[in-house]
Amino acid sequence: MKDVRLLKEALPYLRRHRRQTMVIKLGGEIAANAEALDSLAQDVSLLTHVNIRIVLVHGGGPQATSLSRKLGLEPKLVQGRRVTDADTLAVAKMVFAGTINVDILSALRRHGVRAVGLSGVDGDILQATKRPPTEMRDDTTGETTMVDFGHVGDVTDVDPSLLSLLVENGYVSVLSSLAGDEDGSPLNVNADTVASVLARGLGASKLITLTGVPGLLRDKDDPSSLISKVTAAEVRELIASGVIVGGMVPKLTTMIEALEGGVGEAVILSGLEESSLLLELFTDRGVGTLIAADDPAAAEGEGA
Repeated sequence: MKDVRLLKEALPYLRRHRRQTMVIKLGGEIAANAEALDSLAQDVSLLTHVNIRIVLVHGGGPQATSLSRKLGLEPKLVQGRRVTDADTLAVAKMVFAGTINVDILSALRRHGVRAVGLSGVDGDILQATKRPPTEMRDDTTGETTMVDFGHVGDVTDVDPSLLSLLVENGYVSVLSSLAGDEDGSPLNVNADTVASVLARGLGASKLITLTGVPGLLRDKDDPSSLISKVTAAEVRELIASGVIVGGMVPKLTTMIEALEGGVGEAVILSGLEESSLLLELFTDRGVGTLIAADDPAAAEGEGA
């Protein structure tokens, strides 16, 4: 009977999400974990079989760092953003558009998902310009310095027509976070940014970010401090007050930008917990953090 109750609980969410497009971003730590990746592939398989349209965007920071060090290159990150010289760009192309993309495609294929591996360079999906030297502030010391991020791109235009064609025909796109400039030169783009701009371009109902933590925490060292629902304005307050720091700041900033660009909801949750995606989407309680552009009280009684 418990299983029947769960199915009945899921029914209104199945109706709500049917034929909706969702952009799911997974970090490199998820892709590197065989069990987590297999669980995600199973979840995506179920979503596609109930007619939910999925676009996956992946990073690969840990893998890029590992390969860089094997090649004698010490990675440099500033506030969660990777400085990308010519050698680091070569690593990014090998890892992002190569190893990780193929691993995700293989996991999806094992579970009957028709998936296509792409980067933002394919089909001119993402147009970017090289980021100029940027003034960055150290959250710890308060000092500011000029940082040259090298071959890092800022997205200037999005053409989602290829992705729309694929999802309309039942394919899951697996997109690595590379873009091309006007001359066709590849640039490394932050995967959270890619997911955000694609969610806006596709008119997605949800932007879902899978991380190694349960969601947004008031205390980063205490999983029980999970915030289940929050507004974009409240997230900004938490950033301004110093509750949210480090690499989580740009991640949440891009999610807020997606909401401001018309995406229905943003969700951040752990991709390391089995079936967390299904529990978030199809149960009343959910498991992660739902970020709403307006008063989350409007969503009371509704899962993510």
